Amino acid sequence: MKVTDFFKKDKTLISFEILPPLKGKSIDSIYNILDPLMEFKPPFVDVTYHREDFIYKQTDKGYYEKIAIRKRPGTVGICAAIMHKYGIEAVPHLICGGFTKEETEGALIDLNFLGIQNVLLLRGDARKMDRKFIPEEGGHHFAIDLVKQTVGLNNGIYLHEEVSDSVKTDFCIGVAGYPEKHFEAPNYEIDLDYLKQKVDAGANYIVTQMFFNNKKFFEFVEACRKAGIKVPIIPGLKPITSRNQIEILPSIFFTDFPQDLISAVKGCKDRAAVKEVGIEWTTQQCKELIDFGVPCIHFYTMGDWRSTKSIVEQIV
Repeated sequence: MKVTDFFKKDKTLISFEILPPLKGKSIDSIYNILDPLMEFKPPFVDVTYHREDFIYKQTDKGYYEKIAIRKRPGTVGICAAIMHKYGIEAVPHLICGGFTKEETEGALIDLNFLGIQNVLLLRGDARKMDRKFIPEEGGHHFAIDLVKQTVGLNNGIYLHEEVSDSVKTDFCIGVAGYPEKHFEAPNYEIDLDYLKQKVDAGANYIVTQMFFNNKKFFEFVEACRKAGIKVPIIPGLKPITSRNQIEILPSIFFTDFPQDLISAVKGCKDRAAVKEVGIEWTTQQCKELIDFGVPCIHFYTMGDWRSTKSIVEQIV
């Protein structure tokens, strides 16, 4: 079932996003996060994808060899396992980085074979050692290129024009939106235009980057509607769980923290108190977003299901 088929005008749904387990860990590490959250009957769960990175390892001869490593596995098998175990939809993230166009096509074909109808298409971040995003040779530069390729498959158009009587896929396509502007965009208006291009190319819904000020989201939705972006917009939220996140998260996700939240976190005596502040703040965000009429609230769990569970218990 497609993500957009779940949305109802009179009810706000709840969905979750998880990280794949670290290499060498069991899939039980995912089940341990999702099991406590299944009581809320999420219609879908997102699974993130992480591009390979590089390390330099010294050889026996004293030289340093550049080695590609991937700390977390791909999403296809994990999504299939989630759908099998819980009977819900799983949404794999597909990114530009690390994939050629052929490999992207292969991943989409595998997903289609498995009955996975939903994908979230992203450019992805730059690797830690790169100053800017560098696409794979023979791969896509931008998320809109992923959207166009996926829409092509939905129309039965495969690469290299070697396929006849081709089967059409039927993917529901999600893309990312940035209420506070993507950090690489020159300005807010241009970033909004990039988003509209993705929607015009065939994206079916938008999931936002995390934010901590609902005013930013409300203004973003209004700007989208004025720009002619009519698809559903899902707010993405993450509760604060540690004091250092008020410094780390802005540097990673380029999001602003309201001064009231910063003051509350700094006034906490220990991590438990910080978590309570995070739960209270995000719960209030959720209540306002539900009153606003959002179709779904998407929680970035990042391995911490307990705070998310405490929030959802207060809003469902």
